[in-house]
Amino acid sequence: MPKFKKKPVVIEAVKWTGYNYSEVIILAEKSTRKMYLNHNKTLTIYTLEGDHIANIGDWVIKGVKDELYPCRGDIFEMTYEPCD
Repeated sequence: MPKFKKKPVVIEAVKWTGYNYSEVIILAEKSTRKMYLNHNKTLTIYTLEGDHIANIGDWVIKGVKDELYPCRGDIFEMTYEPCD
């Protein structure tokens, strides 16, 4: 079976705390997709694959086409590392 690895891509992301909506809005400014703050401090993010929920501790990522999507904190930590 052929194997593949992910191309190195620099992304922008914000960890959702439930209280940093303005920081996430700045990330979303030029995004092609939008989001909605729910009463229980979750975010509904309208992604290319449908609506997804970002819970506290999840990361909101801006993809290579300026789309937004949530990523669970543990998956984010395994997949991404800080860069300059």
